[in-house]
Amino acid sequence: MKELLILGTGCDKCDRLEKLTREAADSLGLEYELRKVGEINDIISHGVMVTPALVVDGSVKCVGKVPSLDDIKGYLA
Repeated sequence: MKELLILGTGCDKCDRLEKLTREAADSLGLEYELRKVGEINDIISHGVMVTPALVVDGSVKCVGKVPSLDDIKGYLA
């Protein structure tokens, strides 16, 4: 099971990244747990200073933008 984290404080971009990440994971047929992390100290603990960010199994995959659906699929594969 993949652990997916959306790091962000709840802005529109963070919500869009969450939606696209769910869509990508579902289309790939992955088993996953997706959590949103909004606490600033938790975000910083991942080395992230700009949100939104996507973390896959503990590895930061993108920071400060909403990648395309295809890019997210690549991060998850």
